[in-house]
Amino acid sequence: MSGKLKNLPRVFVTQPIADGALKRLRRLTSVTVFPDDSRIIPHKMLVAAVKQADILLCLLHDQIDRAVIAANPKLRLIAAQSITPSNIDVAEATKRGIPVTVVPPVTTEATADLTFGLMLAVARRMVEGDRLLRAGKFPGGQSRHLLGAIVHGKTLGLIGGGGLIGKAVARRARGFAMRVLYWTPRRKPESEEREAGLTFVPFDELLRESDFVSLHSPLNAETLHQIGVRELGLMKKTAFIINTARGAIIDEKALVRALKARKIAGAGLDVFEFEPTVSAELKKMKNVVLNPHLGSATPEVREEMANIVVDNVEALLAGRTPPNCVNPQVLVK
Repeated sequence: MSGKLKNLPRVFVTQPIADGALKRLRRLTSVTVFPDDSRIIPHKMLVAAVKQADILLCLLHDQIDRAVIAANPKLRLIAAQSITPSNIDVAEATKRGIPVTVVPPVTTEATADLTFGLMLAVARRMVEGDRLLRAGKFPGGQSRHLLGAIVHGKTLGLIGGGGLIGKAVARRARGFAMRVLYWTPRRKPESEEREAGLTFVPFDELLRESDFVSLHSPLNAETLHQIGVRELGLMKKTAFIINTARGAIIDEKALVRALKARKIAGAGLDVFEFEPTVSAELKKMKNVVLNPHLGSATPEVREEMANIVVDNVEALLAGRTPPNCVNPQVLVK
């Protein structure tokens, strides 16, 4: 952790961020960083750190609740390296006059890559093969032992798929000659559908027809448990579900039951309903590929995100409204 510099605003960073952005931040402020990027900072430690900070720089996984926000009445800014402030009590921050900033959607291509990677990994049983080989077994190049599902030419269904990430996944699907269906509450113009190679179908029809169902909905009151017992029951027994959006879009208990009963073939999950806690039952299943929320985890994307966060901090310190402020009304004098 860095030492304190006199007369500079104090910033607490909840995990190490991209080096270039951190160097910029150190020129502007006195920076303290929780140094362990292998775990989320404990809540009590976060509360204690906020008490000593003027600005909190937090990441997507940090729970910035009322206790954290109330820990320091003089907190000047909550700068999140997150596209949405879903884990921040924005109402509480606004009530206390604390601006909250986020970053624009710069994770599109990286998340689409991961979505397709999960599809391939779970369908072709790549993780199982890796574990088998590391255990010293080699069934043979034409063994039936790890027969998987082909991806080429299959039907991909995108739920909430009319946005940036859904369209990016659809572009990748073209190379696999896939038929791409999508459903969203507000259908896109036909010209946009043609350009993206998307076919709009009703929600239930998408579930019934798709070999791969990929989730791209935002998490809100309407999409909480958007996929539950009924929806999983509509899917093909040979189908896979992929989630790189938000964990609570799927009723995780219902998913576990469906996988156990072989009502669907498998799942590729980058997000979880109760993360960082992941269901012990999911961890045991061979037909599930699990990632620890890696959607934006590339150096290029994280560097861009971190620099945007520093842009927000720099704007505030210069007396300007940060470009990505979700509650700018608190800055109106």
